[in-house]
Amino acid sequence: MEKHGYIYIMASAPMGTLYIGSTSDLVGRVFEHKNKVYPNSFTAKYNCNILVYYEQIDDMNNMVYRERELKKWNRNWKLRLIIQKNPDWKDLYPEVLEAFGYDHNM
Repeated sequence: MEKHGYIYIMASAPMGTLYIGSTSDLVGRVFEHKNKVYPNSFTAKYNCNILVYYEQIDDMNNMVYRERELKKWNRNWKLRLIIQKNPDWKDLYPEVLEAFGYDHNM
């Protein structure tokens, strides 16, 4: 059985600095970004701690392909992708926690 993964976008603020990543553990990875577990990372340096977009990918090879594809997009395309699904730029982490059955205070 194939393991699925996630493509996600973290932002510093609405229309701010963006970071695109992929993971098989969305809850854990976003937690690491929010808590600056890796203080020298891009997300820590630029304070990208708002989960503004994510999508589930059912195949790990497709996940890697999709991440590379999004990273090549120009900024306006990325902004449009976020605004289409999250026009208010709300932090989607509480939604993810709820979907996975975690406490919102994580």
